[in-house]
Amino acid sequence: MNNKTIFCKITYIFIGDVYLSIIKYSTKEKNLLARLMRAEALGEGDLGMLMVGNVIVNRALADCLTFKNIRTITDVVYQSPGGFVGVNSSLFVGNPTAKELSLANRILRGEYYHPATNALWFYSPKKDEDCLALWYEQRNSGRYKNHCFYIPQSGVCRQIH
Repeated sequence: MNNKTIFCKITYIFIGDVYLSIIKYSTKEKNLLARLMRAEALGEGDLGMLMVGNVIVNRALADCLTFKNIRTITDVVYQSPGGFVGVNSSLFVGNPTAKELSLANRILRGEYYHPATNALWFYSPKKDEDCLALWYEQRNSGRYKNHCFYIPQSGVCRQIH
């Protein structure tokens, strides 16, 4: 296993004792986020699910590339084409656990984890395969377990850089 340092950037916004979110969401959307994080990265552990959550929220924040009319978590989850294969997984079905909701809350409050900090895409290469340097013309920002993360060129998606 490759031991690499994982960097975390946390952006919490408070008004009094209340956390503000980095994106507007409903209870239903928080559940969608938690379910998709589980479906895409349960085998990657908590940190892997948090990184997938970063990509999901980044897509809602970005106003660029194929995400110009994507503004909500629901839009991101069900985007077609270009959505997530996890929506077709049996892991996507059913209510999220308390732990999964807690992970989703952390993402909604602004926790970011490298290499997913500015990522809009990820994929899982075949076993024993390295991450591609470029994937659909996007630069690799790093790997965590079996997920390779990809970021747009600097300046293209200003909302996430």
